[in-house]
Amino acid sequence: MLTKKGQSEDMTRMLVLKLIRSIVIQIALFGCLLFLPAGTFAWWRAWLFIGILFVGSVASAAGLFPGREGLLRERLKSPIQKGQPLADKIILMLFLISFYGLILFIPLDVFRFHLIATPGVFVSSLGIFLFLAGWWIAYFALSKNVFAAPVVKLQEERAQKVVDTGVYGVVRHPMYAGGILFIVGIPLWLESYAGALLTLVPVATLVLRILFEERFLTRKLKDYEAYMKKVRYRLIPFLW
Repeated sequence: MLTKKGQSEDMTRMLVLKLIRSIVIQIALFGCLLFLPAGTFAWWRAWLFIGILFVGSVASAAGLFPGREGLLRERLKSPIQKGQPLADKIILMLFLISFYGLILFIPLDVFRFHLIATPGVFVSSLGIFLFLAGWWIAYFALSKNVFAAPVVKLQEERAQKVVDTGVYGVVRHPMYAGGILFIVGIPLWLESYAGALLTLVPVATLVLRILFEERFLTRKLKDYEAYMKKVRYRLIPFLW
């Protein structure tokens, strides 16, 4: 029979293996969505993007582990879960479809459609900075909020409470703020203005999710309404 220490070590090993598997699947998915429609592997911008994505994923996981195992387990769960409202299931699926559809569209535009002129070096370079800035904002949000599950639900078993420190003291949804920069930066770096315009779809679903999430948390999470009064802006300081 395993001791508590042995059980803990086994759970830790399982979590690490799940993290590795998740990162490998994510990188493979992005690689397939970018290179297969492009019809070539000779695309250095895509390789650099995937390399940064891989390094960022590993660094983020290492930065959050150990100490935030509960958060990491939540982040590795399915996007469809028990206790998740139907509206959130629909909104989240719409976001995932629109986001991965965007990634698929970018190589089609770059190598086949050529719908709009290619961005210049300055704009495309701005894209990678937006991507990195968005990643860091999202990471700082995760480092402060151990309840940042990928789905909208009340985590009673984890004694969920309102987080109002760090980036959560600036805007109420820093994860989404970082995610939007991340999303917009990808097509700009990969030289697709049409892809950048298409980001309006996943960004709109995130805005819709923010509105739904706030209604849910106001009803279900103690002190969230007071937090909304304390931190006035949802996504962009002094604007919204």
